Amino acid sequence: MKSHKVNVYEEASRCLLCQDAPCTKACQTGDPARAIRAIRFDNHKLALRWTRACTDADLERAEQACIHYNWPIRISEMLRAIHDDDVLPGNSLDWQKDAPSLAIDFCGIRCENPFFLASSAVCTSYEMVARAFDAGWGGVFYKTITMQEIREVSPRFDAMHDNGTHGDFYGFRNMEQLSELPVDEDFDILRRLKQHYPTKIVVASIMGQTDEEWMLLARKAEAAGCDAVELNFSCPQMKYEGMGSDVGQSAELVRRYTACVKRSIGIPVIAKMTPNITHITEPASACVEAGADGLSAINTIKSVTMDAGSEVSGHLTVSGYSGRAVRPIAMRYVLEMAQMLHIGSASAGRVALSGIGGIETWRDALEFVQLGCSNVQVCTAVMQYGYRIVEDMILGMQRYMVKRGVTDLRQLVGERVQKFLSPDSLDRDTIIFPRFDRELCVGCGRCVLSCSDGGHQALQFDAATRTPRLVGSRCVGCHLCRLVCPAGAIGLTRRVPKKACADSSQSADVLH
Repeated sequence: MKSHKVNVYEEASRCLLCQDAPCTKACQTGDPARAIRAIRFDNHKLALRWTRACTDADLERAEQACIHYNWPIRISEMLRAIHDDDVLPGNSLDWQKDAPSLAIDFCGIRCENPFFLASSAVCTSYEMVARAFDAGWGGVFYKTITMQEIREVSPRFDAMHDNGTHGDFYGFRNMEQLSELPVDEDFDILRRLKQHYPTKIVVASIMGQTDEEWMLLARKAEAAGCDAVELNFSCPQMKYEGMGSDVGQSAELVRRYTACVKRSIGIPVIAKMTPNITHITEPASACVEAGADGLSAINTIKSVTMDAGSEVSGHLTVSGYSGRAVRPIAMRYVLEMAQMLHIGSASAGRVALSGIGGIETWRDALEFVQLGCSNVQVCTAVMQYGYRIVEDMILGMQRYMVKRGVTDLRQLVGERVQKFLSPDSLDRDTIIFPRFDRELCVGCGRCVLSCSDGGHQALQFDAATRTPRLVGSRCVGCHLCRLVCPAGAIGLTRRVPKKACADSSQSADVLH
């Protein structure tokens, strides 16, 4: 029987990410809980820095202390499967002294890093934002302030997760609206935050119903010392007419409100766009024409879930969807705005982008940066895992920059925008065949099932040896097989011309 190393990411995903973790308390020489958290948030090469001095006995005690409701996390086996970091020799605890700075300009404001809290339930009080700043977040888009009375419903959240799982959801639905605090109390909070954390960036998110309300709120934000204002044109569940995403769908209204705010204050103005629209560039370009210094996107996507636990007095409603499930949709809208602004080209203008939507790890944030964002905002991941996730965002981004030889984060902004072409411009004359790794293949046959019923019947299955065989003459290079393989045993071959394949009648078993 084949012996396989533990999949460190798969095992880390089982961890409960405990508060005051019992495994670390039981370990005398390290912090296995922090190491597992690094793995969970895409930093497995850095995990050993927290367990470098741990003996097998230390890790065994940690594993015995695990309180997982099912069976303990295989802490020792997981950490022993990780090789020393191949980029930062020694994984020393002080490697960050020589790591590149993550400082970046956003709308002319110097930020210590691009990681901000999104305007939401994660930033509704002084104490919350202060703890986030202490944890390392570069700034905050404070929960939207409005003149209208806000009365929330209960319950107001719902989540999408796999059957039988708890706590780790891939999609999140919320019916939450704006800040429930009095306007002056909110601005006093922002004033105190800026006084006590002068190097952090404080952005007031505001929403008015008339020109006068928009201008009044903007002036109060400037008077409170805020670095910028964000105009919330996108909340999908406002009960008041003419507010939220109703405004964001109208190019005329966003142009009007952006212009009146821009005239009334001297600090940068950022327009927050709604995804609940066919062409996001129409209202976005109207905001730019009206003088917006930045665009942020996306807010939550209008959605429906039907779990009985989310009913409000027996009724349901349409409300906002977020979480990692929406990230590809968010990136599509960001890309469209980046292309509109020519970000990534020599003709790029002055308007900055702030990316929002399903960001959990440094790699998620990096993708938004590469699509043109000089700032990213996080909400749902904080609601799941806490402010602490910013530590791994910072570590992972710095390590990536070291690996690439990048010394300034601005070098990454928009670098992949030019890679995107329209479908009619893509190469249709070459093919990449899948490559099957005998050592990793466990013989489950999932690839064969998927290719047979959802692909092009290009795989055969040897029941005696439990191995798949590729029939090259039928394979179209769709790579469904690679995507469904649970063992990661299917990779890529080199790209070759389709005509050459036909001429050579390639029909081989691509197993290595």
